[in-house]
Amino acid sequence: MATVATPETTVVRDPHRWWTLAVTSLAMLLIGLDTTVLNVALPTLSEDLHASTSQLQWFADAYLLVLASLLLPAGMLGDRWGRRPLMLAALTVFGLGSAWCAYAGSPGSLIAARAFLGLGAALLIPLAFSLLVVLFDRDERPKAMAVLGLSTMIGMPLGPIIGGELLRHFWWGSVFVMNVPVAAVALVASWWLLPRERPAARPPIDLVGVALSSIGLVSLTFGLIEGPSRGWGSPLVGVTIVVGLLLTVAFLRWERSVTGAEPLLDRSLWWIPEFRWGALAASLASVVGFVALFTAPLYLQAILGTDALGTGLRLLPMLGGLMLGFVVAVRLATVTGPRLPMAIGFVAVIGAAALGATTRVDSGYGATATWLAVFGVGFGMVLISGQNLAVDILSTERAAAGGALIQVMRQVSSVLGIAALVSVLNTSYRGSVDVSGLPAEAADAVKDSVSGGLAVAARLGSPDLATSVKDAFVSGMSDQMWVTCALAVVGLVLTLWKLPNTRPGEADLEDR
Repeated sequence: MATVATPETTVVRDPHRWWTLAVTSLAMLLIGLDTTVLNVALPTLSEDLHASTSQLQWFADAYLLVLASLLLPAGMLGDRWGRRPLMLAALTVFGLGSAWCAYAGSPGSLIAARAFLGLGAALLIPLAFSLLVVLFDRDERPKAMAVLGLSTMIGMPLGPIIGGELLRHFWWGSVFVMNVPVAAVALVASWWLLPRERPAARPPIDLVGVALSSIGLVSLTFGLIEGPSRGWGSPLVGVTIVVGLLLTVAFLRWERSVTGAEPLLDRSLWWIPEFRWGALAASLASVVGFVALFTAPLYLQAILGTDALGTGLRLLPMLGGLMLGFVVAVRLATVTGPRLPMAIGFVAVIGAAALGATTRVDSGYGATATWLAVFGVGFGMVLISGQNLAVDILSTERAAAGGALIQVMRQVSSVLGIAALVSVLNTSYRGSVDVSGLPAEAADAVKDSVSGGLAVAARLGSPDLATSVKDAFVSGMSDQMWVTCALAVVGLVLTLWKLPNTRPGEADLEDR
């Protein structure tokens, strides 16, 4: 094992580092799969577990709430327990959680299992970034970051493809059981490959900060998730968002004065331009990217009539674009710095969103595949450029905490963006769909969702209602895409105006 000196620290040149990255990427692939595979199984879960609509929502929310609330404190554990033991523990939790999900016998049990699965994901994500900084020098980090980021993104369209095929032949638990052997392989490989290290002595954990940040993020995330379904005027939604914001402010104030313990938030990172603007760009990319990943499947299923497997396959152009965007951005940044690839990425998102906004009911898949592919290129270029810029200035000692902060920003931004832009789509849809002459119960079902509207139209045998539902949904998607376009314009302006054009390896944390 050799070492190489870099401006910020001495990075261990582990001869197995690329194999270690492969194992870490495999773990991140599981997280990407789990993000979308649940959606395929929801209809079957509703029938077999007799789950209500609220319980179906909680199957997803329990995972997201635990993940969002524990990312920051989990980022501190690798330096205290050792990255190898923590990776083994995280993979064990994820594997056991997947098995629990597969054999849950009631909605309550599945909700608890999904929360446990979120714990495993919260441990894995900051650990992956920490390992990347520790094992790779700054010349290799951009490529390693691209591999790690792509592994997560690949899992998202693969979720419906693999899940849909499994459900054709097996019971609903198979979509979770498939994680178990993969987690087991990653566990054995991690035990064999990950470097053994002696954790350094650290000050006590800031338990007050952990409580404030975790409860605040749970409250805020819950309110943002429930807002579109319960209505933004709901007292529960309003109270949880306000409480979440107040606790977040209290957490930030507490972190400024904490003594006798290691602060949960390394505030000095925020004042480094490369970290601040890189993390913000990655967060904005997550907002626009995940909104597209949320809306495109709805269009494919409701308007084009594809099933879960067909939807996953038809999302592959976006995945191909994402891969191309990652490769082009990494190579271009080494020559020009990150500003040019990020600007090109935002321009691609603007063009793709504008094209998506012109989509009609009869546009067909060709037009959809085109804007999805271009969107994927732009999304990939912005995301990898921002993350590489932010991660490049992290020293070994700050890797886990900095990586966790980036992921918290991306996670909360994604939830906020999806909630806000789905609200744009829903508001436009409900205002456009024609429910005149329908009974109150049927009208409510039509306004609730496009799938509900099409179900009512099929039950009543009304092609006019089906046409109205589809036209209203496409109108709402158009409004949503124009807002996405505006967000990308803001990102482009900030990139050209504020983003440091620091090439990989040039930033020196110790001089700041």
